[in-house]
Amino acid sequence: MTLAEWGVLGALLLYLITIASIKWIRFRGFDNSRPRDPVFYQDAIAQRALGAHQNGIETFPFFAFAVLLAEFRDSPQRLIDELAVLFLIVRIAYVLTYLGNRPTLRSILWSIGFAINLAIFFMPMLKRLLPV
Repeated sequence: MTLAEWGVLGALLLYLITIASIKWIRFRGFDNSRPRDPVFYQDAIAQRALGAHQNGIETFPFFAFAVLLAEFRDSPQRLIDELAVLFLIVRIAYVLTYLGNRPTLRSILWSIGFAINLAIFFMPMLKRLLPV
């Protein structure tokens, strides 16, 4: 497996850990028979963890598809790997800023992550312009 493919797994685990951590921290208040109970998410940190989790679900498909498309179209693997790792670092920072209630920085990080995804996605089209 390539580093970028491990990055896809990392992005998946990140959005799962984001919500699992709040459920683990507040496990006595979490009722697994009602996992979407809005009462559990009334606390501000729980709301932000849920928001970060949902955003991770929303961003994951595009990232995974962009990585696979770039790899299947023989784009420079080293560049795909570097951008995938950078995306994962940005997503970790995004989650931390979401949990820390830093909306402006969070939006900036989201935009950077989206730009990285676009770069990976369009890499096959631009690969003749890229270094080997």
